[in-house]
Amino acid sequence: MTIIEIPAGWPVDETAARAVQQELRGRLVRDEEGPEAGEGHVTGLDVAYDDERDLVAAAAVVLDARTLRVVQEATAVGRVSFPYVPGLLAFREIPTVLAALDRLTVDPGLLVCDGYGLAHPRRFGLASHLGVLTGRPSIGVAKNPFTFTYEQPGSARGDFAPLLAGGEEVGRALRTRAGVKPVFVSVGHRVSLANACAHTLHLAPRYRLPETTRHADSLCRRALNEALGEE
Repeated sequence: MTIIEIPAGWPVDETAARAVQQELRGRLVRDEEGPEAGEGHVTGLDVAYDDERDLVAAAAVVLDARTLRVVQEATAVGRVSFPYVPGLLAFREIPTVLAALDRLTVDPGLLVCDGYGLAHPRRFGLASHLGVLTGRPSIGVAKNPFTFTYEQPGSARGDFAPLLAGGEEVGRALRTRAGVKPVFVSVGHRVSLANACAHTLHLAPRYRLPETTRHADSLCRRALNEALGEE
């Protein structure tokens, strides 16, 4: 088992991480529509932790955007690269996630993160961070609204309500299944919010969560279990 070590020069404290976050946020592209839903590839990204052993396993699962069939999978296991600090969770896992992405031999297309993009206290969550670092269009689809407020959307699939920070719309609470609680969609990089929601609905034809997230969640857990079994 090869463990991805923490890169040299990686931020070691909150002050350094916030400075990096601020610098990278200036590179965000927010005026592109992004790829159309159902075209090309989409890649789900997720991680699983074993804090006792200071390990994180990352999975990247590429799907054919039209059929939602798996095209390729890749995993990586690394050291947790930053302490737990709300708003800076991306720094705990990005080196390992990038390693998993680097092991793909096909174009990953749109990146779909189990987390946040602009729906973040400093408007730069994991989806935005990875989008800027890779240059790829990215979105965040989260299971909860973090600290933001919203009204309940209508009960039908496709209904949505703004996710608000003050008066600013930072994402949407989107109903992917009728009568089931919404997911929380936000722009990462190089995608519009309306298009991010269109992708999310296309990727969730049967369940609340996108197929990208479901595949990546299962794969990263398996990768972590296999890594722990080798220790």
